[in-house]
Amino acid sequence: MMNFPSLLGPLVLQCRHLKPDPPTINPLINAKRKRQTLTAVKGSTRKRILSLKAHIAERRGEREELQDAHSICDLNQDCQPMPSDLSRLSYFAVFDGHGGTRASRFAAQNLHRNIVKKIPRGEGSSVDKGMKRCILDAFKQTDEDFLKQAASQKPAWKDGTTAICVLVADNILYIANLGDSRALLCRINNENQKHVVLSLSREHNPTQYEERMRIQKAGGNVRDGRVLGVLEVSRSIGDGQYKRYGVISTPEVKRCPLTDSDRFILLACDGLFKAFSAEEAVTFILTHIQEKSPSAEDGQPDLDSLYESACHRLANEAVRRGAADNVTVLLVQIQH
Repeated sequence: MMNFPSLLGPLVLQCRHLKPDPPTINPLINAKRKRQTLTAVKGSTRKRILSLKAHIAERRGEREELQDAHSICDLNQDCQPMPSDLSRLSYFAVFDGHGGTRASRFAAQNLHRNIVKKIPRGEGSSVDKGMKRCILDAFKQTDEDFLKQAASQKPAWKDGTTAICVLVADNILYIANLGDSRALLCRINNENQKHVVLSLSREHNPTQYEERMRIQKAGGNVRDGRVLGVLEVSRSIGDGQYKRYGVISTPEVKRCPLTDSDRFILLACDGLFKAFSAEEAVTFILTHIQEKSPSAEDGQPDLDSLYESACHRLANEAVRRGAADNVTVLLVQIQH
């Protein structure tokens, strides 16, 4: 593991595989916010796999440091041998850290590795059937590994992080959420050509009935909407001092097939959604793309550039609206 205190700035993790053996994972610290691309494996005659392109924007807001981290990975080389019924495995995640940067960075480096280790492989294996258990086990392993390392420090680390992850197996999305970051899908209604915003995740905070009951049953309490009056989320990786009081690392996992009507996936920390509603964020992106859409004239930007600029403009606008928290926006363009 990397020596976290020596790192400055956000963690930007992109997995690049230059050769199949051994696979390499290169963390890029303080990298420029360039577009990061993941495309489908070509040559499959079984199905048409929709190509994906990821765009990232991060802003510190009014905080002293950027405690968010993110991961964008093509897991095809890591997941060898690939399950026989799978052509593409991609991974996108945003981690909103609190109390420091170590939990978010640890999760960004390790969660996808633990997922890959637990995916069923071999002839006839069904990824879809075992994906939920795979993701649940990977979150549990990541949390346990971080808590073990945190407890070994003097003084012990008290960092924690939320997680919003989208694992794309061919054209199926598996969304895992922990805490108050969110994932949205923009889908076009083919009948009236209007957009529909699909919420792919549900926030976990101590004021929700089920979350509060679990916390109280464990001997904790909720004051001012926070666990013990301090922690704003009821599920997280890390936060070892709150685990005995009902804070858990079990994500809520959902499944959503991609369709030809889908335009983009938006993953973001709560810093964005303190400035935008889900509908406002999606409309902001679509408006930017439609207003500046390519034409036959020379000098017009291509669609990829429009998604890139929309991602950055959305993050900038959140800060302009007074977002005091860190703002991380991960926009996954669905190409047709």
